[in-house]
Amino acid sequence: MDNHSLSQRQERILDYIKNFVQREGYPPAIRQIQEDLKISSTSVVAYNLRALEQKGYIRRSNKISRGIELLVEEGQGYSVPLLGAIAAGQPIPVPGESIPEETIDVPQEFGPPERLKEIYALRVKGHSMIDALVDDGDVVLLHYQPTAENGQMVAVRLRDENEVTLKRIYWEGQQVRLQPANVTMSPIYVRADNVEVQGRVVGVIRRLI
Repeated sequence: MDNHSLSQRQERILDYIKNFVQREGYPPAIRQIQEDLKISSTSVVAYNLRALEQKGYIRRSNKISRGIELLVEEGQGYSVPLLGAIAAGQPIPVPGESIPEETIDVPQEFGPPERLKEIYALRVKGHSMIDALVDDGDVVLLHYQPTAENGQMVAVRLRDENEVTLKRIYWEGQQVRLQPANVTMSPIYVRADNVEVQGRVVGVIRRLI
């Protein structure tokens, strides 16, 4: 994909979405794009998002809030290790092998290769994060970090059970709420000292079939 095919406004919107997803772990709402970039109306934002979708930079879902998905062009960017699977549902046991089963290409926007030493990938099992545009078979890209802020999507290890899960995290005193993004599923409540954050989601590579 050639950025020269984009208008200046489309480049600004695309850069904003990329930076927002890397910072927050989920895409921005149209209203946030409009307000932060001081665009005259949400309809102007929507017009440019349609252009970005037609040019292959994003995919949109009008049925889901924040339904903007950055697309990775195969063969472009760099590779990071795929370390196994993580449950978007009930926790599953920690994979026994730490050796990468394969690698995954990530877009160049993540930065130079030395920065990607802090990025790894896990394949998702389950549907509990479907409303955050993360479904069974997708690959999530995570930044290694032992802490996370409320609302961020993270990989969490439950120490006592030696299991891992993918959820939004909320610190609530001496307990932690692990919140799915699926209205049919209930949150998981665990002791704060039983939670080990293993990384924050900074990107998603969707399964196409």
